[in-house]
Amino acid sequence: MESIKSVLLRWKGTMDVEKNYRRLFETVAGDPHILRFREEHPEATEAVLAKGLPKAVEYLEGIKACENCPGLDKCPNLLAGHTPRLTVDKGSLAIVYQPCPLKREADRRKRQAALIHSIYIPKEILKATFRTIDKSESGRHDALEAAARFVHQYLEDPAKAKGLYLYGPFGVGKTHIMGAILNALAEHKGVESMMVYTPDFFRELKGAIDDRTLDEKLDYIKTVPVLVLDDIGAETITPWIRDDILGSILQRRMMDRLPTLYTSNYDLEELEDHLAYSNKSGTERLKAMRLMERIRPFTVAVPVTGKNRRMS
Repeated sequence: MESIKSVLLRWKGTMDVEKNYRRLFETVAGDPHILRFREEHPEATEAVLAKGLPKAVEYLEGIKACENCPGLDKCPNLLAGHTPRLTVDKGSLAIVYQPCPLKREADRRKRQAALIHSIYIPKEILKATFRTIDKSESGRHDALEAAARFVHQYLEDPAKAKGLYLYGPFGVGKTHIMGAILNALAEHKGVESMMVYTPDFFRELKGAIDDRTLDEKLDYIKTVPVLVLDDIGAETITPWIRDDILGSILQRRMMDRLPTLYTSNYDLEELEDHLAYSNKSGTERLKAMRLMERIRPFTVAVPVTGKNRRMS
């Protein structure tokens, strides 16, 4: 059957409006989509179709564009990313536009991305999923199993989910695993989360004192449902960072039973040594031990090994 577009192009420049309208009506009325629609809607009589012919044409153009979808970015429909649905409303044809599958998926990804906040974290990390992570290296297996277990526990009962402490050499994928965790939580339960690159974040907090945003930033990171402190141990320790910043963050999260996850090059014992020493105060073992009591009991420590992917 001749397409509506070709019919309209053939009529261009002709003056017999009534004859052209009749031909258009016959083309539209004979289209399989309209025939099926009228079978399902007996109230869509010939008179209703004739009265609402422009709507029927709009519907057919839209539905056929969807059948030959050029992709969301090139969608030619009146409402991009939406599929038209023809209805009869109070004796007249009407069109309702509904998001197509591509649009729904794009919106889902946008909502999911909006749930995951980050500071100084590369964008590719925030796109990591359990589907995209390379599982071929045996050194990652335990960490991936622990990550999946954390997601399962959190989805069942957030208050009972124990955090994770992934440690190992540079470039073995610890941060990517954390990104996959956050995406899984956002996808399945709409969980808001935050991942920060710890050394740069602590440096930013020093500047926040001058612009008076320190309390606001601290309050958010203390209360976000899931927090990832990436590369803890790489920061330069001062008593202020350890006791006033990190200590207050972890104390509040411990009291509110909010899980905190970590990546580090240090195991827990090495992290305690790192936290104990500062250039200003020397070694303060007791304060480091006190801070570790907010980390050790509330995390599952898992080593991650393998080749340095940053070098490959």
